[in-house]
Amino acid sequence: MHIPKWTLFFDFHTMPANPDVGKKFDMDAITGWIKDCGVDFIAFPARCNLGTAYYPTRLGIPHPAMQGDLFGDLVKACHAKGIAISAYVNAGLSHEEAYRRRDWTVLRADGRMYSEEFNDSFCRQMCYNTGYAEHVIGMAREVVELYKVDGLFFDCFHTQPCIGIECMEKMKAEGVDWNDPAQLNDFNYRKMLAMGRRLSEGVRAINPDLLLYFNGIDFEAQAEFGSYLELECLPQGGWGYETLPMVARYMRTLGKPVLNQTGRFQKSWGDFGGVRPQPSVEYDCIYGIANGLPPSIGDHFHPRGDLNRAVMELDKAVYKNLQPLQPWIEGAVPVVDMANVMKCGYPGYKWIGGDAREKQIKSATESLKAATRMLCELKMQFDNVTLATPWDKYKVLILPDEIEIDEQIAGRLKKHLGNGGAIIATGFSGLDEARAKFALDVFGVDYDGADPFNPAYIEFKPEFAAGMPDMPVTLYERGLSVTARPGVKILATITAPYYNNEWDGRHGNQYTPPDKGTGRPAVTLNGRVAYVSHPVFRTYYTSAALPMRQIVANLLARFLPEPLIRAPGAPSYSRITVTSQPGRRMVYVIAYLPESRGAGVNMIEEPLELTDFTVSLRLDGRIPKKAYLAPGREKLDFTIDGNYATVCIPRVRGWSVVVFEE
Repeated sequence: MHIPKWTLFFDFHTMPANPDVGKKFDMDAITGWIKDCGVDFIAFPARCNLGTAYYPTRLGIPHPAMQGDLFGDLVKACHAKGIAISAYVNAGLSHEEAYRRRDWTVLRADGRMYSEEFNDSFCRQMCYNTGYAEHVIGMAREVVELYKVDGLFFDCFHTQPCIGIECMEKMKAEGVDWNDPAQLNDFNYRKMLAMGRRLSEGVRAINPDLLLYFNGIDFEAQAEFGSYLELECLPQGGWGYETLPMVARYMRTLGKPVLNQTGRFQKSWGDFGGVRPQPSVEYDCIYGIANGLPPSIGDHFHPRGDLNRAVMELDKAVYKNLQPLQPWIEGAVPVVDMANVMKCGYPGYKWIGGDAREKQIKSATESLKAATRMLCELKMQFDNVTLATPWDKYKVLILPDEIEIDEQIAGRLKKHLGNGGAIIATGFSGLDEARAKFALDVFGVDYDGADPFNPAYIEFKPEFAAGMPDMPVTLYERGLSVTARPGVKILATITAPYYNNEWDGRHGNQYTPPDKGTGRPAVTLNGRVAYVSHPVFRTYYTSAALPMRQIVANLLARFLPEPLIRAPGAPSYSRITVTSQPGRRMVYVIAYLPESRGAGVNMIEEPLELTDFTVSLRLDGRIPKKAYLAPGREKLDFTIDGNYATVCIPRVRGWSVVVFEE
């Protein structure tokens, strides 16, 4: 099985009315450019989301304007130059086939086959309990048999729940209440997984070494039938700049190869005339590399085969800048101290269904994004984890705001504490699944209900006041009222406002200054367990209030006095990660800043510069003999003081990689 290193991903969704499909494809020129980019793997549609095929299929609908065998010719040209190729097959969308075969489409729970807007790519979706399933499995097998492709990328796998006759009869047989959104979603999720297994079994019966990915199925659910993972994340195309940091640290824990898929588009997929600046795309790629994820750059090929020179030069420039790092990328693994515990996996399709569940997942995801950002700003080295991966290697576990404790998590936390680890829990984290009481005595507090104050204020004891303003600080998000148990140390307390921010029948009390201290605990310490009564991560997400970050920093200073990285002068926007190979460790320093422009579009136009940037790496018994910058091997002087090796990088422009070689 080919494991990709440098990838290009091509959409080729082409309307049936287009008269020019494949008319000017110069396969030698196209693959020559791909080879010149140093690319070893591409994905290209054999069948797009319109349901039309770009090869002479015996089972499906060839694009009516296509002459010859566009996909087959591309496969042949790629293989001749040593480039692996994956066949893109859209599984969930097939608009031309849906138009011709209404009985293959999803009948939505509101009784409609089409959703609005009609020109949206997802207005029609395909049902895997109809004859469509055998049809698309047959086409996937056909592609594998005809072309000996190296893999398949199955797209848009998540489709809406269906109440058509095939699904309805199955639900009745299984006792599913289709009127219950949660039960309907769970049935739909099982349908998706069953389809994924059938596709996997169907194509692997022909070639068991295929590289398979199912876009739209939760990553953990692909453990059996998928062979690698892709993080689709176009920061200006709807995902935003908070997604890659959050999800990369999760995906890399799942034991599969992962590609970091960004795109050249100014907006999102299908933006033919949009192209991002080189530093913007380069940031996505180096960020993934620094976190153990090889890059993939997405594009949309012109139906005629026109070569987009600007995009070609962009791809080539980005990859040529980064490919010299390959010796320090190959086999490198991230090094971490700690982890955020996640409420559910990503993308989270298993967990949705019904307003209550979706609201909880949205809130938990926002808290996780904030926890990820906060720890990045603090230069901590961490993963984001679910129960799918062991927690044994982490010194500190953070439960951000929304992590209720079930039996499995309770067992993991007890084992963690027994091994000398520490826990930081905030907000609702630590409560049992019913949110009625704290699930474990180790949290050291009792739950008294919702905080009656809006807003509450927090005041810090002298031993916990480092970096804090000398004043009551607003807790912008509603939290919990708790009582500390005997012997538990109180590091901060709640101060009440004069009155709550609410309408009292006479006035809207918008001016709510702090009044009197309550003595009620806001931050507690019970041995190796810290608890914060309010959702500081969600507060950071909604307000960016820096004291929330300082609360976490002060707790980490107690639990992790020697973090893997120290960089006291580093600006908050810089990012530092560590990877390891036998005999050396790499410290990535990244300096870019997404800027909000106009209507709130965040973008990167140029890299930032850092001068005389000092960073220290904890030794952990690994004594370096030399330090240098990769890939040029420029020598860096370093000092060893106690358990740290320290270097000063004269100039960082966008990114630098310091190698400590033993």
